[in-house]
Amino acid sequence: MGRDRLTRGLALRLCLLLTTLCVCVHVYLELGERKGAPSPLTLGHPTQTSQVLPDSRARTRGAEDPMQHRVGAEDRAVKRRVSYVRTLKKDSGAGKTVGGEEPSTCCPPLRLNRKSARWHIVLEPWASDSHSLEEEARRFLSYITTPQVFCAPTSPEGPVVQGVQEGPEGPWAVCLDSRYSLAQRIHIQHCRVYSLGLGMEDKTLERSLARAGCEVHCFDPSLRQAHLQESDMWLHRLSVDWRDPNPAIPNQRQHSNTKKLATILNDFGHRQVDVLKADMESAEWKILENLVLEGVLSSVGQLLLEIHLHWAGFEVGGDDPSVVRYWFSLLKELEHAHFRLFRYHSDPAKPRLFLHRNILNASSTYTLGWVNTQWRP
Repeated sequence: MGRDRLTRGLALRLCLLLTTLCVCVHVYLELGERKGAPSPLTLGHPTQTSQVLPDSRARTRGAEDPMQHRVGAEDRAVKRRVSYVRTLKKDSGAGKTVGGEEPSTCCPPLRLNRKSARWHIVLEPWASDSHSLEEEARRFLSYITTPQVFCAPTSPEGPVVQGVQEGPEGPWAVCLDSRYSLAQRIHIQHCRVYSLGLGMEDKTLERSLARAGCEVHCFDPSLRQAHLQESDMWLHRLSVDWRDPNPAIPNQRQHSNTKKLATILNDFGHRQVDVLKADMESAEWKILENLVLEGVLSSVGQLLLEIHLHWAGFEVGGDDPSVVRYWFSLLKELEHAHFRLFRYHSDPAKPRLFLHRNILNASSTYTLGWVNTQWRP
């Protein structure tokens, strides 16, 4: 009987001790919250876990941090977001993978090396106080026909790249100077090429780069199949535009198979392109503007572009002097992005038309080549 009373006494004392401890902890936490002490769960960075998106193409998604707590109006106004990107196994050209179809097992950190998006380009000052068309044309034509860097051929000690750079008479050529990385990238077969075009334009350069070991993607909306491999090149039924399709408009009522280059790069899981060749039949000005505004140029090693001068181009407005000033400002944006003109080519068979007239005997078409002097793959 005495032993039972002793046991009950000890149990009662233990219960009283635990109750006192719980009350103390509760009072401590209440005082901490009233003083504005942050919850431990809101400190530091949100935890990022691996996640594979169900879509077969690489996309970017935002997910709210599930550990966000209510700690005041200011904390509620700030939402942490974690982005997940599904890409190819490797971002190099070693794998001949189309459109990022190969499944990914992890989410690499975002490292796109792109500047934040802008709303408009910076227009350069007028060529003269009179704002005359002839002065604007003279400045523009002088700019596109004056190379800024000299591309020496690869040295005997450098990597051997056979049959890639065309002769001086060809319209398309790449820069294989050892100061830049393209020759080395071709040598180790980590080279990626995007060729943007409409119709059956010349593919000599693309074929030579493919034979040298580059991963070549040609985009043409007139193809019958979505993806096709031909002569070591990938052909895609897709064209580049300066805008993405509007999801609110049915496909049959808008231009189908067109996307911005940034969207295509993201869908294909590609972060960098060694050579970007574009012959867009007068859409090049708005596409180039989109590349500038969205900071995509930092992902490009060399830009080969055919420009058309016989008219202003798609959705380029203003009087003739303003149009030429806009063209010149776009090319100066390339220079601000560390691109330097290494080559230009004018086809003597093209008509001598500059905005529907003959000005300074300028050709209607020029092929220009720029190299990104700060590009590091």
